[in-house]
Amino acid sequence: SPEGRIFQVEYAIEAIKLGSTAVGIKTGEGVVLAVEKRVTSPLMVPSSVEKIAEIDDHMGCAMSGLTADARILVDKARAECQSHRFTYNEALPVESCTQTLCDLSLQFGEDDDEDVGGMSRPFGVALLIAGWDEDGGPCLYHTDPSGTYVRYEAEAIGTGGEGARNNLKENYKGDMTLKEAEDLALSTLKQVMEEKISGTNVDVAVVAPTYRIYNTEEVEAIIARL
Repeated sequence: SPEGRIFQVEYAIEAIKLGSTAVGIKTGEGVVLAVEKRVTSPLMVPSSVEKIAEIDDHMGCAMSGLTADARILVDKARAECQSHRFTYNEALPVESCTQTLCDLSLQFGEDDDEDVGGMSRPFGVALLIAGWDEDGGPCLYHTDPSGTYVRYEAEAIGTGGEGARNNLKENYKGDMTLKEAEDLALSTLKQVMEEKISGTNVDVAVVAPTYRIYNTEEVEAIIARL
């Protein structure tokens, strides 16, 4: 546009503000990801709504926005991690993986030459990428459709992102334990979610130092502590 704005990217960022809320919190012991799952009908199987994905043993991500777009990015990240592991026999650094995804985010509008496959629009998804580097320990990155990535101690995205972010600003402490971070993540979601929080409508995962997603019982145990 004449003002120097790329509207397509701005609209994609707006699409994320309609997505489900996701929270990521980094501690010295690991990173916690928690995401609201929108279960719109009692006939839906809640476990089929995937909002947190494993990328590699040491990395996972939470998504907000268009889940179909997120799947493309997650597949790319997985391929990149495996290829790096195969070639160099070590885990891919989390920042390198994040950067690869952000490079892909900017390829809309290019011709479909080579193997890129031209995209007609930006990805309408934001990711919170949680990982554990062999030398740097736990880390949390936020990516958005503009291809910008930033490292955070704690961040929230999605519909309730604004309110959740304010809650994290007030309650986040640098020396939190993983357990405290789980509590903060779910109490933050509890504040901004429209429905009553339960074991079936949130997903929780940790990377400490390997990725693990919690089952319904474990999530309910955290909710019971709040």
